[in-house]
Amino acid sequence: MDGHDADSSKQSTGDMTAFVQNLLQQMQSRFQVMSESIITKNILLIYSLVSFYLEQSINDLRTEMGQDGAPSPSAPSKSGEDPKSGEDS
Repeated sequence: MDGHDADSSKQSTGDMTAFVQNLLQQMQSRFQVMSESIITKNILLIYSLVSFYLEQSINDLRTEMGQDGAPSPSAPSKSGEDPKSGEDS
């Protein structure tokens, strides 16, 4: 009977080892999926923020140049002549 108990113990240990390895593989797979999802969401968030601030900066530059969204050939000359002549008096 001692030999039978040893075989049973070895099989039980082998089953437990296989179970734990399978569980670890499942956890690793789920962790990998979650990591990829988080990275993808962060990349999309960063892309959205960069796009927003870039568009806002472009619009601010257009406003500063006096274009207000539409290119105008007379815009640069207007910005150089109006402000100083009326404020010096």
